[in-house]
Amino acid sequence: MKNEKTENENNKNTSSPLVKYLFQTRFFLFGLTKKSKTIKKIFNKVFFEDNELFILPNKSTVNKSNTKITANIEIKESFQKDDSEFLPSEILKEIIKEANNIFIMNKCICRSSSNCKDYPHDFGCIFLGPASKKISSKYGKAATVEEALEHVDMADKLGLSHLIGRNKFDSLLMNVGPKEELLTICHCCPCCCLWKIIPDLDDEISNKIKRLEDVEVNALDDKCKMCKKCLEENVCISNAISLEDDKITID
Repeated sequence: MKNEKTENENNKNTSSPLVKYLFQTRFFLFGLTKKSKTIKKIFNKVFFEDNELFILPNKSTVNKSNTKITANIEIKESFQKDDSEFLPSEILKEIIKEANNIFIMNKCICRSSSNCKDYPHDFGCIFLGPASKKISSKYGKAATVEEALEHVDMADKLGLSHLIGRNKFDSLLMNVGPKEELLTICHCCPCCCLWKIIPDLDDEISNKIKRLEDVEVNALDDKCKMCKKCLEENVCISNAISLEDDKITID
């Protein structure tokens, strides 16, 4: 009975009516940023101002033999970075190893709010930085570096994509103060991730997320059967896969 009560409380805490409403209407709401300068200004101020987000390809998608992996991210204090870029997951582990404070969520807010059918609801985000100490224990637990690294490996096995950065939305949701003290590491599924809104956002906002210049993710032409399944919905959360000149390209 106690375990059942705790489970119900966790579901309530991570899937409030407001959060569920936001997820259920996110494409419509954030799509308005393309139609109204006023709405774009308000949404940018509330949710996206000074956000720095990096989407990391799943480990299996990175062709290491043709990839130069470089990054310079200050993580101990302010988590500063000039731009948001696409990064391979190996860099993510190096960031975790340098972290003094780690918190692992017991639920994925995106999957819980969207009632995901394909990926586990109880596989949550990782938070790093001083502000992570302020997160209520009802959302998860403080973790060691080893536990966080294992969490990343499991995300790769599940086929999830990583997203890392300073995220104003998470700071507000967790009520932990300035986002400069909180580094978010999400493990995103292609069907429920909040950031599927990227293609629906006004370019000025969506352009906050960029690909790392020295990392390329390409379709292997010699193995591609042109089944075009990768072009279907729920494959790439940012709609970065397209068909050009009868070839699959990844932006």
